[in-house]
Amino acid sequence: MTTANLTPLWRPDADRIARAQITRFQAWAAEHHGAPSEGGYAALHRWSVDELDTFWKAVAEWFDVRFATPSTRVLGNRSMPGAEWFPGATLNYAEHALRAAATHADEPALLAVDESHEPRPVTWAELRRQVGSLAAELRALGVRPGDRVSGYLPNIPQAVVALLATAAVGGVWTSCAPDFGARSVLDRFQQVEPVVLFTVDGYRYGGKEHDRRETVAELRRELPTLRAVVHIPLLGSEAPEGALDWSALTSADTEPVFEQVPFDHPLWVLYSSGTTGLPKAIVQSQGGILVEHLKQLGLHCDLGPGDRLFWYTSTGWMMWNFLVSGLLTGTTIVLYDGSPGHPDTGAQWRVAERTGATLFGTSAAYVMACRKAGVHPAREYDLSRVQCVATTGSPLPPDGFSWLHDEVRDDLWIASVSGGTDVCSCFAGAVPTLPVYIGELQAPGLGTDLQSWDPSGNPVVDEVGELVVTRPMPSMPIRFWNDPDGSRYHNSYFDMYPGVWRHGDWITLTSRGSVIIHGRSDSTLNRQGVRMGSADIYEAVERLPEIKESLVIGVEQPDGGYWMPLFVHLAPGAVLDDTLLNRIKQTIREQLSPRHVPDEIIEVPGVPHTLTGKRIEVPVKRLMQGTPLEKAVNPGSIDNLDLLHFYEDLARKRS
Repeated sequence: MTTANLTPLWRPDADRIARAQITRFQAWAAEHHGAPSEGGYAALHRWSVDELDTFWKAVAEWFDVRFATPSTRVLGNRSMPGAEWFPGATLNYAEHALRAAATHADEPALLAVDESHEPRPVTWAELRRQVGSLAAELRALGVRPGDRVSGYLPNIPQAVVALLATAAVGGVWTSCAPDFGARSVLDRFQQVEPVVLFTVDGYRYGGKEHDRRETVAELRRELPTLRAVVHIPLLGSEAPEGALDWSALTSADTEPVFEQVPFDHPLWVLYSSGTTGLPKAIVQSQGGILVEHLKQLGLHCDLGPGDRLFWYTSTGWMMWNFLVSGLLTGTTIVLYDGSPGHPDTGAQWRVAERTGATLFGTSAAYVMACRKAGVHPAREYDLSRVQCVATTGSPLPPDGFSWLHDEVRDDLWIASVSGGTDVCSCFAGAVPTLPVYIGELQAPGLGTDLQSWDPSGNPVVDEVGELVVTRPMPSMPIRFWNDPDGSRYHNSYFDMYPGVWRHGDWITLTSRGSVIIHGRSDSTLNRQGVRMGSADIYEAVERLPEIKESLVIGVEQPDGGYWMPLFVHLAPGAVLDDTLLNRIKQTIREQLSPRHVPDEIIEVPGVPHTLTGKRIEVPVKRLMQGTPLEKAVNPGSIDNLDLLHFYEDLARKRS
């Protein structure tokens, strides 16, 4: 248990603390809103959850949120689900995202990077002009507030323009990456019935061109609500019959008109991974996302004009939406469209270097892959502008913290963050004024009443419990699409503890205020009453150079027994012989717990993931319990269906 950590890996110096926006915010909030002036972050956080209304009013004032119609209250109904934020207020997200054009017109708002790794700037003035032109064209096409606009697009400037133009007219944005197959896209878009579809003819990845014209044709056939399709010729092909050309819609010099919509007006629809059924269509609001992302990116990530935010992501993952919100703080955002490892494992570091990124966000898996591949970022790249490396997607193992500290810079701020598509934000993670302890997230976020609860609903400290949030956050879903009575929304988060958000992660809140994530609670390993998260197993096992990746599940047997296999995908040249088997078992026994030594260690050709890169433990567990493949998993949500057939065959043989 890493709560025994006593010495921080990193501690911000006095100058950094003084310069941090969160420090200035606390002093200002103390003067104007009664926030504590002493006690540092812990006191500020306590105030932010105890005085929820005052805190969010302060955030809106600090970031100069422009309400066309102000609200007399911050919170109306406080219940979860159904909390009512800033009732009566009207505003527009896109208006705030483009505000920096007034003061930084000729500076880059976007830096577009492909696999050549050469940045191409789009200025604030040009971004605003294109959004104005496209918003006017969307209105001319009949797009009205509440209409859904969809994008089948890679991480390119056109995707950002389309999102902001949609928000400007009060439409509802939704997107999928072009590596999603037609079925996966239709499982998502058919739920929300879009009226406009933005598409590319293909994309480039791993040094190859991938033609998507047939997929686009299928989407057009299967989405009968479409009134218009907009063609972006990324690979240079002509627009298909009946499609509009991107350049024609974005060529006018038109000042954007921003529809002033209610605070809780839908901004976008995000999707859960959909591994066991149709993806949940998660609706978040213009105002809720605006204030939550201003808080998260401005105060927690400490971003503002002059900063450059590079987060490796695709348009099919919430981190893309989060990245776009960097614009709210006047930050230049880096859009990388390409493979994370092309032409070599160091690709993301090269992009960080060439774009002058001040905050570089990536996945824990990428950090560990660099470590295994022997990448030496500081030796090979100029990363002098990188102030923070942030990771998400899965918990960053302790070895990942140490590697970043040793191989990038010893005064590097390392921010492991954890949140979810469900809130499009972080529950815990980056705080620029706090120390970093190996294997731990710095603290819960402001305004987030994060707790760890035991099965009886009692808060626990320095013990593993369920991640719960006991008070509402502005970016919590306003609803799910196609969930008229709210039952699917309620059952997803509020079933276990009525009125309290249960996220489905195991966490430890330490007595010094940091947070440890142990993995998903619905795939928890429970051996003889001792619970352990799968992430703890992966962190230990994948230190071994022979193990490329692993997957562990715990299967309750009909006779009351418990079978816990560990599936291992070996590194090239490695052999699962008795020596390696014994090393794996010894590693788990000594570093974690003798009870969690697996019953079997099984070599597999690969580990299946969701389309956003998360290991799928529960569907594999269901397969091993005898559930047919078509009922255990939604095939369109998986990155490699052939791999699942391997697990299905294995389950059949075992039965």
